[in-house]
Parts: sequence; C-alpha cells; structure tokens
Amino acid sequence: MALNPNCTLIGVIGGKGGVGKSIFAANFACALMTELRSSVLLIDGDSKSVGDQNVIMGLKPIKTLREIATQTASLNATNINQIVTMHASGLAYIGAVRGPEEKLDVSPDLALKQLEFFSRTFRFIVIDLGNDIGPLQQAILMESTGAFIVSSPELLVVTQTQRLINELLSATFPKDMFQLIINKASPSGLAPQAISNQLMMPVLGVIPQDDVTTTAALQKFTPFVLSSTKAPITAAYYDVVRKLTGGVLQRLKSLQKPKPAPVTTSASATANSAASNANSKDLDPRTQLKLRVHSELIRTADLNKLLTETRGDESKQVELREKTKKEITVVIDRESPNMQREERAKVIKEVLEESLGLGPLEDLLADPQVSEIMVNGAKKIFVEKGGKVQQSPVTFTSNDHLRRIIERIVTPLGRQINTSSPYVDARLKDGSRVNAVIEPLAIDGPAVTIRKFKKGGVQPEKYIEYGSMSKQMIDFLRICVENGLNIVISGGTGSGKTTLLNMMSSFIPSNERIITVEDAAELQMQQDHVVRLETRPPSMEGTNAVTIRDLIKNALRMRPDRIVVGECRDGAALDMLQAMNTGHDGSMTTTHANNPRECIARIETLCMMAGMDLPVRAIREQVASAVHLIVQISRLSDGSRKVLSVTEVGGMQGDVVTLAEIFRFKETGYDKNRRIQGIFQATGTIPSFIQKLSDKGVVIPREIFSTETKAPAPDAAALKKTS
Repeated sequence: MALNPNCTLIGVIGGKGGVGKSIFAANFACALMTELRSSVLLIDGDSKSVGDQNVIMGLKPIKTLREIATQTASLNATNINQIVTMHASGLAYIGAVRGPEEKLDVSPDLALKQLEFFSRTFRFIVIDLGNDIGPLQQAILMESTGAFIVSSPELLVVTQTQRLINELLSATFPKDMFQLIINKASPSGLAPQAISNQLMMPVLGVIPQDDVTTTAALQKFTPFVLSSTKAPITAAYYDVVRKLTGGVLQRLKSLQKPKPAPVTTSASATANSAASNANSKDLDPRTQLKLRVHSELIRTADLNKLLTETRGDESKQVELREKTKKEITVVIDRESPNMQREERAKVIKEVLEESLGLGPLEDLLADPQVSEIMVNGAKKIFVEKGGKVQQSPVTFTSNDHLRRIIERIVTPLGRQINTSSPYVDARLKDGSRVNAVIEPLAIDGPAVTIRKFKKGGVQPEKYIEYGSMSKQMIDFLRICVENGLNIVISGGTGSGKTTLLNMMSSFIPSNERIITVEDAAELQMQQDHVVRLETRPPSMEGTNAVTIRDLIKNALRMRPDRIVVGECRDGAALDMLQAMNTGHDGSMTTTHANNPRECIARIETLCMMAGMDLPVRAIREQVASAVHLIVQISRLSDGSRKVLSVTEVGGMQGDVVTLAEIFRFKETGYDKNRRIQGIFQATGTIPSFIQKLSDKGVVIPREIFSTETKAPAPDAAALKKTS
C-alpha cells in the first residue's frame, strides 16, 4: 500500500546499541518540526524497545504501535486524536510499547497500512527502527524516502555499523538512500573523515558529545532541542535538518528502491534468505550459489575492515586471502556438496576475487593481450585486444557489485565517488589508469574504463617491432631528450601518448632530478632521482583541492632538472610553457590534438583558460620559444598505433608559429588482413637546433635525416599499450 506522496518517511537506524539513536530520532523530529513549521509524527518502531521514546518525550502513549495493529476497528473510522499522543511542542507521537513487559510484534503488512493512514495527515514521519533490522523494520525501510544511520566515533561501533551497511546492501537497498550521522563526536574519538572513509559513505551531520545537556533533558523528560535552544548540540541538529532539506531530500525521493530479500542477522535466517534468493527466476544456479556464499561471508567477517587493516602489508594480505579462501571453501562444500571439482575451483576463485579483489576484472587485468577494459554496467564488459574492441563473456553479478568494486579501487587513494561526486579518476597498484562514472550520470549502471600499462613500460625496440616507429626516429628522439629539448606529445584519446612519454623518458640521463605531475599517477620513470606528484580532488565540502597548476608551481621550488606533466588539459599549459622558458629544458608533456598544427592551436586555447587575458601573439611567442619538438602519434583504423610525424617548432613568422616536419609516416595501402601498410620517411629537413648541438660536441649521424624510406615490419602488430 503506497504512502501519500506528499508525506516524507524517514527511518533512523544504528549498527549497535548505545549510540544515541533514539535520542537522535526524538530531537531530530523536534528540530524538523520547528525549522520547517510542519506537522511531524515520531514513531517508536524499535523491535527491542522497552518504551525508550516514552521516557525521552516524557509521554504516556494513548495508543502504542502494538495496540493499533491489533485493534479490530478500521483506522479510517477512528479519530486520529484518539490514536496519536501530542507533545506540548506540537510534535505527534506513537510509542512502540508501554514498558519492558510488552514486546513489539507487529505484522509488516499491518504496519504499512497504519503508515498509509498516518501519511494522509502528517507531512513528515520519523521512525526509530533500532539496530535489529527484522521483517517489520525492513518493510518500513522499503517505503522510506531515506534513512539515517547513526554511529558514534568508536572503533567497535564503526565495525558494527559496517556490518549493518553490508546487510542492507546485500538486501539490494541503494547505498545512497542512507545518510551517515556521527553522534557523540569528541576530539578523543575517531575523526568523522576517518569513519567516512572506513564506511565509504559521506557524513551528513556531526553531533557533538554533550553529556550535561543530554542528561538534563532526560531528567526533564523533554528533548533538549526544545529545552536547550542555544546549546551547540541543538545547533548541530538544525544543521542536519537544513542539509537534508537543502537538496538531499529531493535526491532521495528520486531513488529507485527495489524490493529486497529479507534482511536478518541470525545464521538460520540468513540461510532462509539465501534460499529465498535462490528461487529467483532471473539468476542462474551458479550465480545463486555465489550470492549465498557472499551472504555468509558478510555475516561472518567484515572484509572491508580486514582489508583496511592489511593495506601495505603483503604478509597480512596473503594471510587474509588464505583465511577467506578456507571460509569460502567450507560454505561452498556445505551449500553444493556434489559440485564437480573443476567447477568448484572456478567458483571458489571467482568468489575470492569478488570478495578481496576486483572480481571479474582480475582475469582481464592479468591477460597481457588486453590493453583496455570498458565496463558499461554490470552485464556488458568490452576489452581491447590487438587494437580491436570485443565483448568479454565475463560479467558482474549486479550493479551494486560493480559499485563496490569501484569503491574498493578509489577509497585507498583517498578519493570518493557518490551522488555528489559521481565520477572519479584513479589508478590501480600496477599503474593502470581508471575512470569511473556512476548513477545518475551513467544511466545504465556504473561505467568503468581501465587503461592498462605494462610494468616497465614499452621498450624502444618494441616500437620498431610493432611498426610504430623507425630506428632513425628512435635515435633522433633519444638525442633530443638526452640534450634537453622540450617536447610535446600530441595525439587522440587512446593513441598511446602516455606510453610513448614513458618510453622517451627512459632517455633522460640518470643523474638528473625529475619531477612528474599527474592527475592520476601512471608515469613509470626508470631513473632513481624522481619525485612523483599527484593532484588531490576537493573534499566533501568542496575545498582543499590541489590542481595540476598548483603542482607545477610547487615543482619549480623543488630544484627540478626536468618537469614531466602527464597531460596538459587546462590553464596548466601556461605554467608549463613558463617552466620550459625559465631554464627547465628537457621538460615533456602530452596533449590532445590530431596533428602538429592543431597541437599549437590546442596549447594556445589551454593557455587562454589560465585567465591571464594575454594577447594571442604573446601566447604564440611563448609556445614558439618554449616548445622545440612535437611528436604526433595516432591510433589508425586497423587498431595499430604509429608515430605519424616528428615536427620541429621553428619560431615565429609574422603572427604564425612555423613548423618543419622532420619525419612522417606515409600510408601505401592495405595487406591481405586489412592492416595499414606504409613507410616512415625523413623529409630531408635538418632541424635548426642540430648545429647548436654539434657545437657542443654532440655527435649526430647525418644519415638519420636521409630521405631513404624505412618500412615498418611487414607483420607489424598494433602497439598493445595505450596512454
């Protein structure tokens, strides 16, 4: 039975007793009523209640939830004043029971009928649901607009709260419907941000610990929001109300809440729930088995907490993996004793990777032929192999499963992904780059793109083997890098810019100090004297962000010999040019452009984004004096990646930056496999800086610039790494 759409139902739950959940529910309801001047009904729906709210509110209920459910008369024929107890402040109240001698045992169907009746009268209904989520509490949560999860800043409480969240997620409740409240906050307790990171949930409100005010209110049998209006703890409640009604509530109303399987906490109840799930016609028996194993793991172990505790300690990680593997094996042998040995081993491996690793992504990441992984929702995973995109047979169990894997990737990096920050850039331990987008931006479920990188990068010889560059071009680039020319690598998305930058950086002399600046650290410098800097996204309050521009400016104070910027995509391009122009020769970066001329235009546009209001000619003069070389790389139609052009930036002629192409790739046709054929050509142009290098005693073989053509290897395969 649907509630009145004009009524907002808000649940209050906790992972453990003693966190002040009941006091929070009562005071929040009072603050909500006072702040919005709306009709609010407070209901005690805690299955373990002994009349707690009766004491907090100082009221004797006219009717309890238990009594209303058992009465035979229709609620529609009953005057609401004969059911609801009114507080002097105007807050309406219904208790769970009258005292410890009674127990709240109400049918979920009857409770929902009561809520539907009350929703016609009240604008808001706040229900204290306790910390034991049984069938009644689950049914109410299913109808709730949102719910508060109340935790206190203690390690044990946070652990129990994590378990509650896991149970709710297993029941397919959307994580975004829950709002985290840190109650009894104090300097001696865990920091709210640490709790947020542990639970992977943003904090909506922090309620300070104030035992004096709380105790006085209980002795007066009146919520302190009403009796101590000037206290800081009261102000914190009004802050929660304003945050909730300032946009969060509208977002909560748009959430789709599926009808979840029953949430229980006992072992037998979990088994019953799993058996119920197994009857689902939408899931194959193998997936049903995996879900039952996951449910048992969630019940017996807090894997997220254990993973956090072992981070950085390989021995502990191995120990946790072996322990979890044993538990999975025991559960599978109990649930499916007649399973074939080979299938059993596969299911154990899959559940283990889903529990501690990256699930179905693990095998794809381990496959050396896969260069890119693209996830379009739980059931569609595409991979790039040999330059060609194809769909993978592996899938995630659900979008919730996929979302948990995303959180597992980004949380250790101090990044967050939620409805307020629905996209994120991150990296894996091997340096692979990850971009993730979740709902509501990703309409069909979370989208993940992983750009893989080989350990140690791609060696120069491999570029020749793959037919991506000629030996003359490699030799020329080696001379340019060793002798401190400023180089921009230009190309489209997925063309191989970062891989090429990694390869060229290996030519930097080992005695030079290198500072790298990136959004998500993925450069793999082979030298020892390297400082790696990475940007930081804004906090939940939208502050404390550190940008590429900030890091480039800071890098200038770190006595760099070379500055290498992973990619210039905004006003940081101007800072990079200024660094190149102030003695930091040999610096390198990448940018998105389709040819060298467009690369110059792109850098001009990015410099204008710096907000300095410089004339175009001044920017072009900066580009012409700072950049010595543009290396253009492209991913061709057959999936292969080739360096199409190596171009010198010659200077200015009038208002135009002059370019002189030194090497080019010329297409000649296709082979029988429809692979592009072509030759690398030296144009005969001798770069203007060659004479300067010769004057310094640098030996440059002139045959590098010979116009004799050099064809790629006839069986050239696609360059398997991308940037």
